[in-house]
Amino acid sequence: MRIGITLTGHDKETLDEAVAGIVKAEVDGFSSVWRPHIFGIDALTLLALAAKETSRIELGTAVVPTYPRHPHALAQQAATVQAASGGRLALGIGRSHQVVIETMFGLEYSKPIAHMRDYVTVMSSLLNEGNCSYSGKAYSVNAPLTVPGGSGVPILIGALMPKMLDLCGALCDGTLTWMCGPKYVENTVVPRLAAAAEKAGRKTPRVVVSLPVCVTDKADEVREYAGKVLVQYGHLPVYRSCLDAEGLEGPADIALIGSEEEVQAGLRRIAGAGATDFYAAVLPEGSRGPTARSDEFLRSLGGTL
Repeated sequence: MRIGITLTGHDKETLDEAVAGIVKAEVDGFSSVWRPHIFGIDALTLLALAAKETSRIELGTAVVPTYPRHPHALAQQAATVQAASGGRLALGIGRSHQVVIETMFGLEYSKPIAHMRDYVTVMSSLLNEGNCSYSGKAYSVNAPLTVPGGSGVPILIGALMPKMLDLCGALCDGTLTWMCGPKYVENTVVPRLAAAAEKAGRKTPRVVVSLPVCVTDKADEVREYAGKVLVQYGHLPVYRSCLDAEGLEGPADIALIGSEEEVQAGLRRIAGAGATDFYAAVLPEGSRGPTARSDEFLRSLGGTL
């Protein structure tokens, strides 16, 4: 299992700071670095800048919301980052959540499976063939895309529920999970992906798992803190289903918190469940606590487990 890290940034983060974080992740030996795309710095623009300062590390988005962006526009941007990085981009996309798309952005959030099927089909055609002629339920696109060095972008989607996993297995290069533990990975994610991929005559996509991580001697205190800062995930239906499958009460219970040995055992359970990749979301030891011990432990893994 490859080991990466997610860098979420902070409200006052500058572009220079964000790029420096990605450069450091490469120096620290991580296999991949993943950047969310929420309400701050544009993830793909940042990765294009970081590509010129790095040479090896995989550069991923986790995830870019699809509803606000036409698939041709996102394919064009992704192809440009692919060219800038010499083929190191992993494009993670997702439908986000109803509260974001409808309440905050004022867009329609409906028919997510049909939407994602059309979206991925259009993007795959543009990124792999340089042209798209497609008429679907959500999108009809007849347009070329020409970005030298920009082809072959792997497309990963935030797929957790069965129907989206079926779509991922049939069309995508991987799934990106969050708040998803080893039981759900082994019993639902991997078999659904494998069955759909086999039916479509494709190899099984990557299973890229992410969870909060904190190496500490203050496990109870950190879990209490995690319960507060992660509480919203326990109320979102998709993540709630994953937590229920693990028999856990809330997001703090699925986090990997404890000694080096305990966290490593948790990572081994995830690898044993069938995950191909893991990227850590490092938790501090409290609201202003240090992360040095977690950082050192993750660096010591050397990018793989």
